[in-house]
Amino acid sequence: MFTGLVERLGKTHRIVHKGGEAVLVLAAEFPESVIIGESIAVNGVCLTVTGSSSGVHEFDVSEETLKRSNLGFLKPGDPVNLERALRLNDRLGGHLVTGHIDAVGRILIKKRSLSSVIMRVGVPSEVSRYLVPKGSVGVDGISLTVNRTGEDFFEVNLIPHTVEVTTLKIRDEGDSVNIETDLIGKYVDRMLQPHSAGGDGESRKGLTLDALSRHGFL
Repeated sequence: MFTGLVERLGKTHRIVHKGGEAVLVLAAEFPESVIIGESIAVNGVCLTVTGSSSGVHEFDVSEETLKRSNLGFLKPGDPVNLERALRLNDRLGGHLVTGHIDAVGRILIKKRSLSSVIMRVGVPSEVSRYLVPKGSVGVDGISLTVNRTGEDFFEVNLIPHTVEVTTLKIRDEGDSVNIETDLIGKYVDRMLQPHSAGGDGESRKGLTLDALSRHGFL
């Protein structure tokens, strides 16, 4: 679990494609030693450290992750947003981020507004349903507040600090970004949707007044 507050920028050392999978090697210095087996969010994607030595860290990237994210497009020298996993006693300065990407969005508009930057990102309609004004969204692992939504886009406002310390400094119109919507919204949506059968074989009808009554909520 992460917060969407980028700790530092790393640099892509190399990415080696092996069939449908890949090995990603990044260079980044952390104040504490990186341990093999720990999780680090790379551009918002939760990856497991498989090797670490002298500020160089290695990750295995599955075929599913390459399909769902923009990591497969990385080239040597490309910067990446990095965040180590949340400790239970840490401040939750952003929002709860799992590191599981919902879709790759595309920057449609990036324009300056006074000292800030307004950015519009195009997303599939099946993802936009989970975005609400003043809700949270993860963009390349950065926790941002949604200002405006549409059927296939959302807009965020970037303060100068966010632009300066993340990869959004070099992102431009047409670039792809990893999108993770709010976890709570996805669970609520799942509960409200009917589906054929549960583990007990009963037909599920979504969250109804009858279901709430039977479980003591009414």
